[in-house]
Amino acid sequence: APGRWRFFTEAEAATVSAICEQIIPTDQDPGAISAGVPNFIDKQLAGVYKRHQQAYRTGLAGVQETSQSMFAAGFEALKWANQTAVLEALESGKAKGRSWESQSSRAFFQLIRDHTMQGYYGSPRHGGNRDYLSYKMLGIDYPQIIGQNRYKRPQARKA
Repeated sequence: APGRWRFFTEAEAATVSAICEQIIPTDQDPGAISAGVPNFIDKQLAGVYKRHQQAYRTGLAGVQETSQSMFAAGFEALKWANQTAVLEALESGKAKGRSWESQSSRAFFQLIRDHTMQGYYGSPRHGGNRDYLSYKMLGIDYPQIIGQNRYKRPQARKA
């Protein structure tokens, strides 16, 4: 039976979820997981972000390699501070692992960070920002999109 993910394997989805929650953690407001950010990234990678599929496959393998080399455990199994240390190594471009020979750890970190932000703050119609969580957090109404309700329907003429 097919899994619940369009692009990610279950293992990759667990890693993406942990990374997204590190980038936008739950505090007094819901974080990336509650907003469905991993779903957004998965949905977009199966659609308009297809060009980033290989970067994600290689990058997520690289995150696991770096995590193993730094702490001898998979990324999602690490304590919060150790996950942060792995992401800091990625962001600084100092991450260790064979995966980083074919792509920059810094570039991958920037990509997943940007996609996390898009999934959290973007329109729910794209698969993230579940229940308008970021809009509620910011205290704004659902923004009207150009083209939506743009024209009034013509009124029927009276005879």
